[in-house]
Amino acid sequence: MRFRLANSSWRWFCALLALALAQTLQAKRPNIVFILADDLGWAELGCYGNRFNETPHLDRLAKRGLRFTQAYASAPVCSPYRAAFLTGQYPARVGILDYLRPNSENGLSTDHITLPEQLRDTGYATGMIGKWHLSGYRYHGATQVVRPTDHGFNWNTGSEVKGVGNGANFWPYLFRSQPIRWLDLPEQKLGRREYLTDRLNHEAVQFIERNKDKPFFLFLSHYAPHTILNGKPKLVAKYRAKHPPGKSTRERCYLCQDAALAGDPQNHWAGDHNPHLAAMLESIDDGVGLITAKLEALGLDQNTIVIFSSDNGGESNVTSNAPLRGGKSQLYEGGIRVPLIASWPEQIPADSVSHQPTANVDHYPTLLAAANAQTDQRQKLDGTSLLRIWQKPGTALKCDPLYWHYPLEKPHFLGGRSSGAIRDGDWKLIENFTNNSVELYNLATDPSEKVNLATQRLAKRLGSIAA
Repeated sequence: MRFRLANSSWRWFCALLALALAQTLQAKRPNIVFILADDLGWAELGCYGNRFNETPHLDRLAKRGLRFTQAYASAPVCSPYRAAFLTGQYPARVGILDYLRPNSENGLSTDHITLPEQLRDTGYATGMIGKWHLSGYRYHGATQVVRPTDHGFNWNTGSEVKGVGNGANFWPYLFRSQPIRWLDLPEQKLGRREYLTDRLNHEAVQFIERNKDKPFFLFLSHYAPHTILNGKPKLVAKYRAKHPPGKSTRERCYLCQDAALAGDPQNHWAGDHNPHLAAMLESIDDGVGLITAKLEALGLDQNTIVIFSSDNGGESNVTSNAPLRGGKSQLYEGGIRVPLIASWPEQIPADSVSHQPTANVDHYPTLLAAANAQTDQRQKLDGTSLLRIWQKPGTALKCDPLYWHYPLEKPHFLGGRSSGAIRDGDWKLIENFTNNSVELYNLATDPSEKVNLATQRLAKRLGSIAA
């Protein structure tokens, strides 16, 4: 009898020990907050050298963490970046090669095993706020519609239900005479003139508060500063006073027309020192401050990964990506090199910089490694875990070359051409599919891609063969 009791007690003890161990491991798993800006160029943040835009909270985030100087988007436009981020696969493997049109039937297939699915299945609360752009919309006639909750997000708000990018950034989020809100937000929470970026930031803070007692993964996907640019009036006035806006790049300005103004006197399309872009970026930055303050108040800041990046380079109609060449829609550096900041006080040394080339397909394996979660062997990953670089930023990893495949039926309206590219070490090769020409650049000596070395290197190679 004593043996049976002892045996039973031992089993209970082992069960309680296993439960306590599981809870301890769960508590140690880092929270993850991934903040994505839309069309924000590499040169827009203060910590990347910008002296016009004001980004104190992002600059502080870089000071307490790691800033990458050679981070890339896997495509120069929106939808392919997002597909690559969620799947850890290049857009060519996923099959989403260009931005999805509003009536597209080529939404992100649920056959993929996404990052939020992986984290959800290992015990994370998963939430997404904001821009999705990985499906067509029923409003525009699409029938194969997929939403964030189909891809592993337990909770989702603030995502679009129709085409985006129209500048309707204030409640009630109606563009001109369109009959419905373009967002799934049924009511305002921040007053009569609620501003979209502020609302998304508010939802992010609330998500953190609700899930503070378990590990969480939050994807905060901003619409800003995608054109049509439209910042909060007080902030726009602040930046207009700081520096005269550049000349407008467009004659037609819908928002000005609706205000009974001719031309672009409100500077929505200023080609440089754009006050709306700066204002929208400051609103994003304010949200970073709110999120980090909430994490600190809850005692979660030391074991929370906060990442900030952009889905592609800046749009050259409203900014310059100098010293990089080109912008959104192009495979030159200005179109694909993006800001990337990662903070994790328990693991990442403060005020660190890495020159490791990396693409956004690397986030998937890196975050799974950080969460001590196994990758699903059914999902082929193109990315590489950068956890070692996070922990020791001076480390140089020998990684595979980076690839871009960007075939277009016709040139992009911002100037992008049907093309592909490879970066291997310091060398970058661009192939233009329309005329089969190639461009070769050494990014170590020519980051602005001014000197095409393709002809020179080919002649040298042919001479070597002839000899």
